[in-house]
Amino acid sequence: MPSAPQTQTPARRVAIVAYARSATRPGAEELSEVETLMPVLHEVLARTGLRTGDMDFTCSGSSDYLAGRAFSFTMALDGVGAWPPISESHVETDGAWALYEAWVKILTGAADTALVYAYGTSSAGRLRDVLSRQLDPYYTAPLWPDSVSLAALQAQTLIDDGRTDEAELAAIGARSRADAGLEQREHGEYIVRPLRAGDCPPVGDGAAAVVLAAGDRARDLCERPAWIRGMDHRIEAHGLGVRDLTDSPSTRLAARRAGAFDRPLDTAELHAPFASQEVVLRRALTLDSRVRVNPSGGALADNPMMAAGLVRLGEAAARIHRGASDRALAHATSGPCLQQNLVAVLEGESDER
Repeated sequence: MPSAPQTQTPARRVAIVAYARSATRPGAEELSEVETLMPVLHEVLARTGLRTGDMDFTCSGSSDYLAGRAFSFTMALDGVGAWPPISESHVETDGAWALYEAWVKILTGAADTALVYAYGTSSAGRLRDVLSRQLDPYYTAPLWPDSVSLAALQAQTLIDDGRTDEAELAAIGARSRADAGLEQREHGEYIVRPLRAGDCPPVGDGAAAVVLAAGDRARDLCERPAWIRGMDHRIEAHGLGVRDLTDSPSTRLAARRAGAFDRPLDTAELHAPFASQEVVLRRALTLDSRVRVNPSGGALADNPMMAAGLVRLGEAAARIHRGASDRALAHATSGPCLQQNLVAVLEGESDER
């Protein structure tokens, strides 16, 4: 049998030193990518005293397909600034994967600082239908199953397997909204059984940004950096029919590779847009009552597409920055029913240098 994967310890220390995000807006406001991004970029840079030209690397995450425009990310670069020229890259997915690329860039020594940002314009089309286009193009996508219907399939599988029930899902939704400071509301009617309105995320447009820095540079820019102790991402099989929807082995493997199981955690920011997905992730990550899950409210309370995963990393880092957490896990997902998963472990400063 192959041996269990070992935790990878980076030779170079990299930290999240600043984080900012926009409020999630309903699409009726129809702000452009630049109008959405500029306030967020100005805020995150102001936290460090840096300018965009001071960054060794810039990486963004978004979806042209979601925006409904080819190469929309190039227009968003106007929010960063066209001069002086920058070293730039883009990932066609959630900004958490842009952060991963920037982290690797710094680990190689090719950069000491990086600006990472992400934005999403869910209002550009019918989100539930648009997301169906990421499914298997031969067997699944032609059936046009929307994202909520697929999440409901996963939720019903969990209920049939005895791993949750509708009362637990309702409690997760209520807790998420309370932690986010939102007004409590009725759990609502079924959208797709067994998911009710309170089990599903709100739809809106938004953006987020973080700044990464290495070693002593991170300490210069932030009083208490959130050090990335490990990060990894894995993917499930594309075909939903060959997966166990009640479990997430890719999350478990990514967490093991990131070092999440090496020592106790105190915080977990989980990218679980549907209440049932928090049930799956808690089990995959063996999170118990000692771990504060989604103190920000999580994606169930606020889910800006293409930025929600980066927000989880930013919120975990922000808790470390202000001393509310010492060791936090941040998780991001992409695709239907937790298909692809990224896990990072963040820690506050220690005596180790």
